[in-house]
Amino acid sequence: MIPLLKQVLRFGVVGGVGVVVNFVVFNALRSTIWTNQHDRYGAIYATIVATVVAIVVNWVGNRYWAFRADRQSSATREGAEFFIVSVASLAIPLLCVGVSHYLMHLSSQFADNISNNVIGLALGTLFRFALYRWWVYSPKRAVSARWDGEVAEFNAPSTQSSGL
Repeated sequence: MIPLLKQVLRFGVVGGVGVVVNFVVFNALRSTIWTNQHDRYGAIYATIVATVVAIVVNWVGNRYWAFRADRQSSATREGAEFFIVSVASLAIPLLCVGVSHYLMHLSSQFADNISNNVIGLALGTLFRFALYRWWVYSPKRAVSARWDGEVAEFNAPSTQSSGL
């Protein structure tokens, strides 16, 4: 239980950094180039860009700190899986912003922040932790990769002469 708790806490810290990055990027974009006056879909565009920037920050933090003991040997494969989960989870805050902004007509920057950075973030965090924990950084996959490496070394042909 303690290792899982440590992992959850580290995931939370990394996620907290990602939240700050997402919040800063989202609000900078909504206050400058994608305001309600300039672009009808500015809230959606800002959500996408802010989330992609936060995904990159979170991958680095999760790979090298939160899930470091369970990371895969292939950073490319792990990064692709992480990106797939993260992009899939992007649908959650987009749906929240879409419902709030376009169906409920709550189009203030404050309402956009509540739907994106409170409701969407909470639901997306649960989704991401589950898939990162049990797919991308699955302890079973990490152990399997280490075990396969040991078997490969054990079964490698010997380079020593048998003396015959």
